[in-house]
Order: sequence, then structure tokens, then C-alpha cells
Amino acid sequence: MSNIKNSEIRVWDPMVRLFHWSLVLTFLISYFTGDEENLLHIYTGYAVLGLIVFRLLWGIIGSRHARFSDFLYSPKKVIEYIKGLLSGKPQHYVGHNPAAGWMVIALLISLFVASISGLKVYAVEEGKGPLAGLTTEFSLISSANADDDDDDKEHDEHGYNDEKGGEKEGDEFWEELHEVSANLTLLLIFLHVAGVIVSSKLHKENLVKAMITGRKNA
Repeated sequence: MSNIKNSEIRVWDPMVRLFHWSLVLTFLISYFTGDEENLLHIYTGYAVLGLIVFRLLWGIIGSRHARFSDFLYSPKKVIEYIKGLLSGKPQHYVGHNPAAGWMVIALLISLFVASISGLKVYAVEEGKGPLAGLTTEFSLISSANADDDDDDKEHDEHGYNDEKGGEKEGDEFWEELHEVSANLTLLLIFLHVAGVIVSSKLHKENLVKAMITGRKNA
């Protein structure tokens, strides 16, 4: 039993593991409650954004393998790793491998876009959330500009409809961006899981278990 323990090393600290599984849970709940427009979707969206902020901070001041400097490799290293993966003999890394490292960044970006666009939709449609104040301010500015234009020329019905049409197109843009970024995140998750399965098999290690226990074989 002691030999097994001695052959393992600690890689993922508790904060990384808590972040990882919390993000999995909150994103899935938020994704599958998106069409219902309920409070659970909104609160889990806030949670996702909070987790992103934490991971960015922890990627700077966290433990060795949690820091971005440990797993963000050059494009050359990423290509070399993928070639090794395709040949069945990839180089082994204690922390994230080069491909997984950039997958982390891609997921954080797509999740951030989904969160911000979701807040924008919430502000526009419900008038709530941290961006609601900005939306109201911009609306007041637009109204003031419209009043100034009225002094120069009278708006006809067609012009009024154009303004409303522009606002509607803006709303649709944020809704579409929110949906696309959420679906992109789901796709990236599938790719991430596939990569974990392949890497676990080729490196003969259980990466899912490692993200639970924090340990890998030495």
C-alpha cells in the first residue's frame, strides 16, 4: 500500500478541483434551463461568471500546475503534442498538456462571452442585472439625441420604425451571441472529454480520477 502512495504525486490543488467540478455543474444547469428563463438559469449564469473570475486570478497566484505559466505552451509545442497524440506516442506532462492548456483558455473565453451576452439579454429584456444601468443610460442618451434631431427635422412614421427596428436587431444580436457561445462551449466540452479519454488511455492514467483526488502517478 505504501508503494502505491509513494508512486503518486499531488498535481491539482483543492481550489482547482473545486473550480473544475463547480463549473461543470453550474454550466450544465444553466445550459439546460436556458429555454425556461427561470431564476436558476440566471443564478447559475452569475456563478459561472464568478468562477471564471476566480480561475483567472488563481491562474496567476495559484499553485504551480494551476498557473497559466505552467501550461500555456507555444503553438509549436501544441503541434508537436498533437502529432505525438496521432502517432500514439505523445509526450507526457505532469500538469495540463499543451493541447489541454489552450483548451482551458478556449473554454474560459467562450464561457465569458456566454455570461456577458446573457447579462446583456437580461438587462435588455428584463431591465435587471448589473448591465441594466448601462442599458438605461444608453437609452437616455439615445433619447436625448433623438430630441436634438427633432429640432432640426420632424421624424416621420418610417423613421420611428427604423429606430425601433435597429433596437430589435441589437436585441437579437445579443440573444444570438448568447446562444452561439453557449453551444460552442458545449462543443468544446465534448472535445475536452474526448481528449481526456484518449490521453488517459495513451498515458495509462486516469485523468478524471486525478481531478477528483488531485493526484497522478509519478
